[in-house]
Amino acid sequence: MDAAIATAIPFEVPDHERRAGREESWANLLGRLSRQSVVKHFDAYADVDWDRPEHAIEQTDPRWEEQPDEPLGATAWYQALPQPTRARLGLHLIASQVKLGLEFERTLKIGLLNFASTLDHTRPELRYAYHEVIEETQHSLMFRELLLRIGLEVPGLGWLDRLGARRVARLGRTFPELFFLFVLGGEEPIDHAQRQVLRAGRATHPLLARIMRIHVTEEARHICFGREYLRHHVPRLRARRRAALAVQAPLLLAELARQMMHPSAHVVRAYGMPASVVAEAYTRSPAHRAFVMESLADVRALCVELGLVTGFTRPLWRRLGILDAAA
Repeated sequence: MDAAIATAIPFEVPDHERRAGREESWANLLGRLSRQSVVKHFDAYADVDWDRPEHAIEQTDPRWEEQPDEPLGATAWYQALPQPTRARLGLHLIASQVKLGLEFERTLKIGLLNFASTLDHTRPELRYAYHEVIEETQHSLMFRELLLRIGLEVPGLGWLDRLGARRVARLGRTFPELFFLFVLGGEEPIDHAQRQVLRAGRATHPLLARIMRIHVTEEARHICFGREYLRHHVPRLRARRRAALAVQAPLLLAELARQMMHPSAHVVRAYGMPASVVAEAYTRSPAHRAFVMESLADVRALCVELGLVTGFTRPLWRRLGILDAAA
């Protein structure tokens, strides 16, 4: 579909492509998701008209500014900044998230290929894994192009995080259940945030809106696969491996939520953001805490369903601040 036409069509945020009832088998679900990857997929350059005049990025565009109901936008420090600085800071926060998305998807693709290397060519999971690698590669191309057009400095992962990313990628081969929990822990918070923006109907830059629409459409499949893979395989784990998964789940989810939902250290330094403002907007903000809890709601509920929130691990979930009263 021509990108100009596609952008003009009202967008309905897709639901996650869950199983069509309990009667749908694992094999049928995989077949359906793979077919959807054939009939509902996007190309980073054919389906995004990067050079449309309205897609040009101006760093001082007011549409980049944090809103008063957002954690940072609500602070007096941010509101006192000059308008161009408020816009550039808002855009820099977006750019740092896009860069983090690039790093996350690099790890995800390597892990998926490691996972695929363990599968016989007759397995339907193999075909789906290759579809997802292709789609994540297109997402990485979109994110790269967006970063080039934003033009702000966004450092990648530090050496310690790079070591952790390589370890996570190996889990695709050695411990796929933990790997797909990592996938959900990274995908679900960002998917939740993007869906909120698309549903809110706010004035969003059209290029960013187009990228988010593509992303949530394809992530619906990826999240569905991750959830159902865990439902299908975690109950079959041996006791020791299941216990290891239960202990590592809250640590993994808490760290991913921190990285996805907090400003990068580079942005904090670049704009001289006081520690008190970071605390007010993020670490001590009830509204931000509620947003993080909401963004993790589905993956947390899945962990409860799978018996990973146990009497032994529940205090750890609480200490990390990612367990609500309902769980």
